[in-house]
Formats: sequence, structure tokens, C-alpha cells
Amino acid sequence: MERATSIAKPYSTRLFFQTVIARAYPRVIGAQREKSWMFFDIFLPLLAVSAYVFVYRAIGAPETYVGFVVMGGAMTAFWMNILWSMSSQLFWEKEQGNLALYIIAPNSMMAILLGMALGGMLATTLRAFVIVIIGGMLFGVQFSVSSFSALFGTFILTMVALYGMGMMFSSLFLLLNREAWHLASLAQEPIYLLSGFYFPLKSLGFWVAAGASIIPLAIGMDAMRQLVFPSGPSLGFLSVPIELVILVILSVVFLVGARYLLAYMERLAIREGRLTDSRR
Repeated sequence: MERATSIAKPYSTRLFFQTVIARAYPRVIGAQREKSWMFFDIFLPLLAVSAYVFVYRAIGAPETYVGFVVMGGAMTAFWMNILWSMSSQLFWEKEQGNLALYIIAPNSMMAILLGMALGGMLATTLRAFVIVIIGGMLFGVQFSVSSFSALFGTFILTMVALYGMGMMFSSLFLLLNREAWHLASLAQEPIYLLSGFYFPLKSLGFWVAAGASIIPLAIGMDAMRQLVFPSGPSLGFLSVPIELVILVILSVVFLVGARYLLAYMERLAIREGRLTDSRR
């Protein structure tokens, strides 16, 4: 009997959206049930924000830098969600024995990961918003949004590109098996630096900042800072329209890459029959 080498799942728009809702539901509800997680997800980032604020004020840095730090501290919540609750998710599902069920189910893996993304993003957005409000009140940050529609559009584009990258990395982490834990730990702090969470991105220099622009958070946060603070454009790396174009390109590249890698992972699971084995 020949071994199957491909998989053909029936496509259904209704099934796709049902899968998205079903997979997002436990993350939204779970975040409400564990109140202590919400406290630490808000309190611990505020500690890091406070440290940078005190350093900037001690050296007499412009007050705009304090606003940059508050916004950066809020955006760290999204990166942590991508790193530990998105990119590493399929690896953890394999360890728990659920990955085989995902692969043999008739629904799309893209729908499963999209549901994870939406469920995690809703809870993370709420926490990031609370961090901005509390941080702004504690440190007297003055926000001056030039265009709410442009700010909202930039945020959505950043999230699409960021979670597309998370979907793509989830396949890579799964294929690399136990190295996923080490990769996730390795990627945590360097991204804080390269994305300019606590300082203007242009401070890294043109070529380093240009290389860091492949990270959606780096270029997206730089654009949002230009739209939120009066002196933001003078501290921005590139103009907002150019950064929006980059975000669109990153969104397309990461989403296409995620679709390709997820399809490859499913074919590999069927061809070798060992991808869901925790020993692999």
C-alpha cells in the first residue's frame, strides 16, 4: 500500500470562520478566568517602563522619550504573546498530543492559528491599553494624536504583519522541534533592542534600523510614535507613508510564507508519519 504524500482538505468559508471563533474562544474566556495573569501582565511591564523613565529623567532626556518608553512597554505585550502563545504553540500542542488532531481535522491550520491570534490579540490589546493609560497618568505623558484613522490603520497593519510572522514561526519552531524553546528564549531580548521598544529606532543607525525593519513591531511602532507625539516625526526613522508600505509588504510576505510552511508541515506529517511524535 502506497504511503500518502499529500493532503487535500475540503475548503469551506463557513468551516473556516467557525474554526477561527472556536479557537479564539478559549483564549478570550481563559484570560478572564485567571485574574492573576492579568495583574502580572500589566504590573511587570510597568516595572521595566518605570526603570527606563527614571533613567531618562536622570540624564535630562526630552519628555518625548518618556512617552516612547510607555508606548514601547505596552507593545511588549504583543511580542510576548507572539513569541510564547503563537510561535511556540504548535510545539506545545505536539507535546500535549493535540497536534495530530489538528492535522487530521478537516479544517484549515491557518484558521486554527488565526483563531489563536485573534483570541490572544483581544486580551493583549486590552492589557496594552491599560498600560498606556496607567503609564501616561503616572508619568504625565502628553499624547497628541494627529490622525486617529491613520493611527488605527497603522496599528491594524502592524498586527496583521506581526501575527503573520507568528504563524510562519510556529511552523519553523515545530520543524526544529525541541530547539523551539531555545529559539524563543534567544529571540526575546534581542527583539527588544532591535525594535526600539524604549528608544527611537533611528538611534540604531540607518543600516541597523533598516535591517530591523523586517520586524513589524519596529517599523509599526516607529510610525505610531510619529502619529502620537508632536516631536515624533523628527525622531522617526522613515516617513509614515513609507513605513505603511513596508508594513503592507511584510504582511503579504509573512502570510504567504505562513501558508506555504503550514502546508509543507502537513505534507511532512503525512509522508513521514513522525512529525507529531514528541521524540522527533
